[in-house]
Amino acid sequence: MSTPSRPPHDGGEVNPSTFPKVIRGKSWKFGANIDTDQIIPAKYAIYSLDEKELGKHAMEGVPGRDTWASQVTAGDILVAASNFGCGSSREIAPVAIRGAGISLVIADSYARIFFRNAINMGYPILQSPQAAEAVHEGDELEVDLDEGIIRNFTRGDEYRCEAFPQFMNELLHMGGLVPWVRKRLEEKRKAATAAS
Repeated sequence: MSTPSRPPHDGGEVNPSTFPKVIRGKSWKFGANIDTDQIIPAKYAIYSLDEKELGKHAMEGVPGRDTWASQVTAGDILVAASNFGCGSSREIAPVAIRGAGISLVIADSYARIFFRNAINMGYPILQSPQAAEAVHEGDELEVDLDEGIIRNFTRGDEYRCEAFPQFMNELLHMGGLVPWVRKRLEEKRKAATAAS
């Protein structure tokens, strides 16, 4: 039973109370060095403003996974080995994964630019070498984002993930960098108005 994923971000402010604290879904397993061309092939960049259209083509460049996106249920969880999201700095790579219905990504490690792009858009990604190695495709997972715990109900296991610093948690809860900056600017504007 999958928990519905957070709706796509439209640039407006996100209500932190709607950001899920616990996510549950079926796992999809991928190997190491999945690059951004495999996550979303360049020919689909023309859809960069349409998250759902990008989602239809997510992971299409991974050999044997050309129909993967059509099998995803909203709320599912992508689990990958090391260096996930390597390659170009294609900002639409995490957008495509989210557009496919994946609620979060867990990996052994991430390419730095993919990690930053995901955080900037308010998309939860977690690093857990233990989970990346132990989880099998189809396992039913529950992830407690506040506690940093990944529970594998299929195998009866529990794994830890690295917790985000407070600033990054705030970005996630607000829906990304743009809403966070807007809020800070509005706070400064109000403070300046009140002081004058």
